[in-house]
Amino acid sequence: MSFLTLSDVCASYGASQALFGVSLRLSEGEVLALMGRNGMGKSTTVKCICRMMPAEGQIVFDGHDLARLPSHRAARLGIGLVPEGRRCFASLTVEENLRAAARKGHWDLSRVAALFPRLAERKDQRAASLSGGEQQMLAIGRALMTNPRLLVLDEATEGLAPIIRQEIWAAIARLKAETGLSILVIDKSVRELRGICDSAVILERGRSVWQGAMSDLDDEITQDYLGV
Repeated sequence: MSFLTLSDVCASYGASQALFGVSLRLSEGEVLALMGRNGMGKSTTVKCICRMMPAEGQIVFDGHDLARLPSHRAARLGIGLVPEGRRCFASLTVEENLRAAARKGHWDLSRVAALFPRLAERKDQRAASLSGGEQQMLAIGRALMTNPRLLVLDEATEGLAPIIRQEIWAAIARLKAETGLSILVIDKSVRELRGICDSAVILERGRSVWQGAMSDLDDEITQDYLGV
């Protein structure tokens, strides 16, 4: 049984329709890549899952009909979002950002610090003073502090220096290997996604055009739907 299921999801920004029937399935403990060129509906799909915009169709998370819930109740079911653009609380310190999101469970300050030692080193610094890569680590740590059952990473490595990107990918690999957390990853780095994800869904102009095991994502499919 799927942990997260989207069936024929449609969504619009006013009169402009963005999704025309997105479907996907994610099993518990699975790492799924949501892929596609820019502007194909990936972030809109995330907004629908997290109930940040209205949608038609079916969105079911662990047996709960998300389409009927506001965003805060969807989050309480165990959906942790790392939003595109990081969006840390700039005026708060690293530790304050993490504590603000804390819910009881496996993830606490010490475990986040073990995953991202830089955050421990900078725990008393304001988020605004951090580098872009450090802010991204903080955004991931903040999402983990909610002790989610599903972690959604929307462009978690976008715009970061290569060495920082590799740190982020290594952290995601650790989450997969050590926690069994269900993860939905939106990213353009096909090579890194191949090394971490179990399966993938590709969007083209707001529609699901391919879903399968990551091992079945061959060069022809990649060129057709992800190539420049």
